[in-house]
Amino acid sequence: MDRLQIAVLIPCRNEAAAIGKVVAQARESMPSAEIWVCDNDSTDDTRTIASQAGARVLSETQAGKGHAVRRLFADTEADIYVLVDGDGTYDLSRAGEMIDMMIHQKLDLVTGTRQAVSAASYRQGHKLGNRVLTGLVSLAFGRRATDMLSGYRVMSRRFVKSFPMLSGGFEIETELTVHAFELGMPQAELETEYRERAKGSASKLSTYRDGIRILRTILILVKEERPLAFFSGLAALLAGLSVALAVPVIQEFLRTGLVERLPTAVLSTGIMLVAVVCLGSGLILDTVTRGRREMKRLSYLRLPAVVEAASRPTGE
Repeated sequence: MDRLQIAVLIPCRNEAAAIGKVVAQARESMPSAEIWVCDNDSTDDTRTIASQAGARVLSETQAGKGHAVRRLFADTEADIYVLVDGDGTYDLSRAGEMIDMMIHQKLDLVTGTRQAVSAASYRQGHKLGNRVLTGLVSLAFGRRATDMLSGYRVMSRRFVKSFPMLSGGFEIETELTVHAFELGMPQAELETEYRERAKGSASKLSTYRDGIRILRTILILVKEERPLAFFSGLAALLAGLSVALAVPVIQEFLRTGLVERLPTAVLSTGIMLVAVVCLGSGLILDTVTRGRREMKRLSYLRLPAVVEAASRPTGE
């Protein structure tokens, strides 16, 4: 591990009550790491406290966790990146263990799955929502995840530098998970304690608003990364509706020889045509997506694996 450059990335907004302790914990558990804090337009003393604690501080004026993480990914260089929230809820003492897992198992992503130490640290509503959203992504992409929305991750350089981040808010965790799924990256999970926020620190997560935004992101990612499945499903629904509308019209025509429900017949025909267009769009977009995925995979493979970086001579 001494041969590796490790960067601890801490996006935060108005976390003056906790950021100093988080930086100290990161320094204690990873003495050789470079600690970066991205202050996401805080109105308190977050930036000053982080700097005094020994972190290098960046500023991002666009509000939203995704914007802060994007800035950190773009402006830092390392072999291994440890991403953690600045609210003091995650157990940074397990970071060394997660890094060891990455090196020895030759992984690109290790996710710290949350194990609540008290009922107040991980509310039942948030736990249920996480379980539902994680299940949807696992079902859509055919890969298993336990805690998709965890903000505690250890990532390789080639994971970070091949990640075309688009989200601006708390949807960032969903994008990180899908990125690993899509490129077939080796990954693992490690259970970690999840504590209550520090006193004086308030959550920026809006249960319903951000839950809806995450669900919308999942739908967009399914459309973008699984277009054939998405548009085929839509085509099947439309075709079923078209047939349901057409059955009475056909029965009436066979009985009387007349099409008295002409508007229904026209509507049924139009819906079936849209279904055919959806299926064709899915087939075309699936080819485009395959090419885009190949390019991302090649970009990912151009960068050295963690095990290669760990084996280089000291000082290189």
